[in-house]
Amino acid sequence: MNGEAPNALNAGEPSNLGGGGGPVTLVEGSTFCLSDRRGDVEPGTPYGLFYRDARVLSRWELRLDGQRPEPLSILSPEAFTARFILRRPPRAGAADSTVMIMRERLVADGLRETITVENLGRETTAMDLTLLVDADFVDLFAVKEGRGGSARAEVVVADVELLLNDRSDRTRGLAVSSSETPVVLPGSLAWRVVVPAGGIWQTDIVAQPSMGSQPIHSPLRPGEHYDFSEPSRKIAAWRDTATNITATDPLLAAVLQRTESDLGALQIHDDSRGGRTFVAAGAPWFMTLFGRDSLLTAWMALPLDVGLAVGTMQQLAEMQGQRVDPMNEEEPGRIMHEMRRGPASGQVLGGETYYGTVDATPLFVMLLAQARRWGADADAVQALLPAADAALAWLTDYGDRDGDGFVEYRRATDRGLINQGWKDSFDGINDAAGHIPEAPIALCEVQGYAYAALIARADLAEEFGDSTTAGHLRDRAAELRTKFIEAFWLPEKGWFAVALDGGKRKMDALTSNMGHCLWSGIVTDEHAGQIIAALSSEEMDTGFGLRTLASGMGAYNPMSYHNGSVWPHDTAIAVAGLLRYRHLPGAIELATRLAEGLLDAAGAFGGRLPELFCGFPRSKFAAPVPYPTSCSPQAWASAAPLLLVRSFLGLDPDVPRRTLTVLPHLPARWGRVELTDLRLGGHVIDLVIEGDRVTASNLPADWRLVTH
Repeated sequence: MNGEAPNALNAGEPSNLGGGGGPVTLVEGSTFCLSDRRGDVEPGTPYGLFYRDARVLSRWELRLDGQRPEPLSILSPEAFTARFILRRPPRAGAADSTVMIMRERLVADGLRETITVENLGRETTAMDLTLLVDADFVDLFAVKEGRGGSARAEVVVADVELLLNDRSDRTRGLAVSSSETPVVLPGSLAWRVVVPAGGIWQTDIVAQPSMGSQPIHSPLRPGEHYDFSEPSRKIAAWRDTATNITATDPLLAAVLQRTESDLGALQIHDDSRGGRTFVAAGAPWFMTLFGRDSLLTAWMALPLDVGLAVGTMQQLAEMQGQRVDPMNEEEPGRIMHEMRRGPASGQVLGGETYYGTVDATPLFVMLLAQARRWGADADAVQALLPAADAALAWLTDYGDRDGDGFVEYRRATDRGLINQGWKDSFDGINDAAGHIPEAPIALCEVQGYAYAALIARADLAEEFGDSTTAGHLRDRAAELRTKFIEAFWLPEKGWFAVALDGGKRKMDALTSNMGHCLWSGIVTDEHAGQIIAALSSEEMDTGFGLRTLASGMGAYNPMSYHNGSVWPHDTAIAVAGLLRYRHLPGAIELATRLAEGLLDAAGAFGGRLPELFCGFPRSKFAAPVPYPTSCSPQAWASAAPLLLVRSFLGLDPDVPRRTLTVLPHLPARWGRVELTDLRLGGHVIDLVIEGDRVTASNLPADWRLVTH
């Protein structure tokens, strides 16, 4: 097992996306585009336009008189659009260029690019402009693993349009057209451009994917400013309904603004189900529904919009496991891990839907109760109760692999994920010496999730009048808590084992997983105090966030995927866990230090937290070191700042009981935090928090505001 390479699911480390400042990623729904900083997609790289988990553009390179334009700047006001500002290379003997080129790109079920050539010189200029175009229609997994292969497109020149079709099965295609008539040849569109002094030349190019005979609604309209485009209308509608969260701290304000934009762009709208929305896991490799990622993102985003949580759960409930199938690891009641629609999904996943995750199932039940507290419609929640009950049944009937009362995982075939918690790389779980456990493996945080799921379902049972079931579930939760502490606690070290292996040996590495245990509430105060001390050590706290694995452990590598890197969502969950135990010494202080470090990291990354970054100490490098293949934007990283804000506000609404709890412990530098148009059930409430002062406007008369 030790020497086994990562596989192609949500665990492998994709091929390097390249230097030069890193790739530019644009995303809208499940469509995304990766390019270099000129806007080019070069053959032989992981770049391209991806639609429904296949790469439909593998080459998209602009040439001026056969030369690459020189990059000047990139502006990206939203996650789905960017403007690449370039110049023509200076002519021989000249120091400066007088020709500026702008490539304004919009992604939305395809790609639209407006190319503008502006002549800043004093005489007319002429040039040959060429766009090199190709497609390989390769599955996303193959591109992620660096197996981009040769072009498989059948190229057809249809008058002024370039048509590319997948010659392997002809189900996928791409049509490329231009508003200014080009000379079309196989593999290129070309224009002879003459621009007078002070003048401009412009063309709109649309690359529109197709799927067999299935018509695809095109939201791409030539000449339309991105402000009026369909993606802009979608995100405007999202902003109209989402809570507006602002802060006087300019860094926090900028990060929250980017969070809102990225979460809006990562939403997938299922128009066949009344426009239901759910969130994709992240770009570039996970632009699809993921059980764990989508559920945790929806949880973090509750202060913005409870509807995202409801849509995510409805989508997952429809895909909940019904039978036992070793090929895709489906089991009755199990919540899926990921869904794919690419040409090779069947070979990689055993089908379009893969179920090999141990934590999505309890997280589903946890989110259902939370969504109800934040105002999800009672009828919608009740309609999901059978799915929640099936999920709890999975925990005991299938999740407990050996009958010891804990939830474990073991992959069903050699095609599945070896590790099925959130640290799902093949070597992501280990002991203090760096040894990898044998399956079945019981993760500490998953027992916490199971505990919280039982409490969550008990709360729902109580609300809907079933106090007997509520009592039984709370008894089960108390029993699990006692068993967990007995089996996982390491008294000689002062922390919980990250896991029990198949022989019930305690994997004794010091990890960030304990922060999740704090978050779930399974930890007693007696043990929480020691955990706070362990997480406070320099071995764990980098100054920019919490390491996944302490620096003194055998498998530690600050440049690894899960063994010493920093994952923003992981740190945010730990912060939420620490503030759950804010009555204990050191909890608020550590939570504040971690949150401020994470926001400083966000500032270094231009306001957008990546999926992960390297775990070097801040004392060694003044800025966080990027992890080269990190996803960005990535849903739970984008949502992490929302969890930080919610946690420091102590914001805990309970709509069924008409109670709003706000127990603030804001970091001093945050200043004033405001939530405008916070929708709780049928009510719209405004909150202002400054220091320990809480002001609530529009709170209904029959509600109770708890502030201490």
